[in-house]
Amino acid sequence: MSAVTLRPVTLRLGSRKSPMAIAQARQVADMITERTGRPVEIVGVTTLGDVSRAQLTQIGGTGVFVSALREALLGGEVDLAVHSLKDLPTGPAAGIVLAAVPPRDDPRDALVARDGAKLADLPPGARIGTGSPRRAAQLLGLRADLRCVPIRGNAGTRLGKVSEGELDAVVLAYAGLARIGHVGAITQVFEPDEMLPAPGQGALAVECREDDAGLAALLQAVTDEASVAAVTAERSLLEALEAGCSAPIGAYAAVTPAGVVPPGKHRQLRMQAAVMSPDGRRMLRAHGDAAAAGAWQLGRDLAAELLRTGASDLISVSEAQPNSGNDVQ
Repeated sequence: MSAVTLRPVTLRLGSRKSPMAIAQARQVADMITERTGRPVEIVGVTTLGDVSRAQLTQIGGTGVFVSALREALLGGEVDLAVHSLKDLPTGPAAGIVLAAVPPRDDPRDALVARDGAKLADLPPGARIGTGSPRRAAQLLGLRADLRCVPIRGNAGTRLGKVSEGELDAVVLAYAGLARIGHVGAITQVFEPDEMLPAPGQGALAVECREDDAGLAALLQAVTDEASVAAVTAERSLLEALEAGCSAPIGAYAAVTPAGVVPPGKHRQLRMQAAVMSPDGRRMLRAHGDAAAAGAWQLGRDLAAELLRTGASDLISVSEAQPNSGNDVQ
């Protein structure tokens, strides 16, 4: 009698249903299959953040994109879930572990304007769509004459408001536009020195149930340790600042490339962070570096520096602003 070959059990990967979310879920699913041999099925889950038209701060911030996926995970409807990492609340979730952070995609912000215009080309008083207080504050810091217009909806909806003439431009995450094949629409990419990204921007988070140790171990195959160190530092800073989702906070950390590290030296994690006033007139900055193993403490140290220079006052003012939005890919 010939031996029976058992097929690997298909993993059910929970994802939001938006085109961008499905694209990033497919990216993760393909990586898992390629590196572990396990087939993956994507299961779409509708979240409150997807169906509500209210500003995110009014319905609970970016956590509204996460809670339904976590409920599906804990309820056994899916085996693992993928999120935009910047959507994850910084606190722990009962029964759930962050099992993997795949290699981070480009964390920068990108401008999409009509006729190939860059920020400097836009007319006085140009209307720029963004649901992010962080982006709005930094845009106003670059050009105080701009009008930042709160905007919701998926990337396609936002891009349509530019092509239809309702807005002069929008600012979105480069990584999100790349995932849905719209890099060609970008007219300017902002370097971190011009516009600091949101903590975790460009990175994905894969969660599974805490009691599924076998799956958590399997997912280590898709984890990138440099990306883990970077987002650990950024999220540590955000947690230490105790800021809500309407506070304009930017942070970016990166491990120095292996090729530029002298022999015998360890790779360093370099980080810059900022807290801004909503109108962009005040910006407190901090920067530092540490060994990658010290990522969590680096975030804490930079948060302490920002707090010493008055970050709490800026955060309080920001959270008092009505109709603040939040970062959405």
